[in-house]
Amino acid sequence: MAALRAAVPVLALLGLCPGPAAAAAPLVIWHGMGDSCCNPVSMGYIKKLVEKKIPGIYVLSLKIGSNLIQDMENSFFMNVNEQVSEVCRQLAQDPQLQRGYNAMGFSQGGQFLRAVAQRCPAPPMLSLISVGGQHQGVYGFPRCPGESSHLCDWIRKTLDLGAYSKAVQEHLVQAEYWHDPLKEEEYRKNSIFLADINQERGINETYKKNLMALKKFVMVKFLNDTMVDPPISEWFGFYKSGQAKETIPLQETLLGGISPFSPQDRLGLQQMDKAGKLVFLGVQGDHLHFSEEWFDSTILPFLQ
Repeated sequence: MAALRAAVPVLALLGLCPGPAAAAAPLVIWHGMGDSCCNPVSMGYIKKLVEKKIPGIYVLSLKIGSNLIQDMENSFFMNVNEQVSEVCRQLAQDPQLQRGYNAMGFSQGGQFLRAVAQRCPAPPMLSLISVGGQHQGVYGFPRCPGESSHLCDWIRKTLDLGAYSKAVQEHLVQAEYWHDPLKEEEYRKNSIFLADINQERGINETYKKNLMALKKFVMVKFLNDTMVDPPISEWFGFYKSGQAKETIPLQETLLGGISPFSPQDRLGLQQMDKAGKLVFLGVQGDHLHFSEEWFDSTILPFLQ
């Protein structure tokens, strides 16, 4: 009997009998504008859904602030660079993430998590799933949570009047990824967040190296999106420079002569695409509107 017990670990090492199943990598999720970490009909629902479908998985829904109200307000008014730094601190201090984690960002949370991948390689982000993230920014604010509120109208007027002023850039989240194709030079010079993570003022090789370390970069575009302008930003495309009607995809984007797929490949996306690391998914529906069935069949496989 003792000899048989001693043989079992050896057989397992040889692959002749099954060992314990490998646990799924932890998941970090970041909500979008006007939302919070634990809203039961949004991030709370997603967290419970993933935990139900992948038993034993650790899911961290990011909260920026000491309570849910602060978390929601910070999605409008807290400097994005400070938010990213705070998230990097949270991740570095979480013992369950130290061997690596997958990340899933919703709307602006998608681009913010890309900044985490580029700026904070420890603990390592394994794969990034961007659900409606605006990776080339937005040039329009058709609607926002609380359409009838004065807040949405105030944000629109502020963006129209001075998106690239220092005060607005420092204190209005949506200004930090406002991308005016009619003012490319002003955007590149004064955008304190998006122009930086998109390498539009020069090449930071560390940003590029860190992003290329991802196993997968999944971008989900909502095919009937009425919130993101232009919707193709969700696939890293944007307006052709100098006008705001014709859009061009990532592979053809020429923003002021600088392309993510140019010979210098400033973000490493060209190499990632050739390696099969970029995944472009389209889903019918308006912004962040998707079914549980679609999520189960399309998104969960990237987490298992």
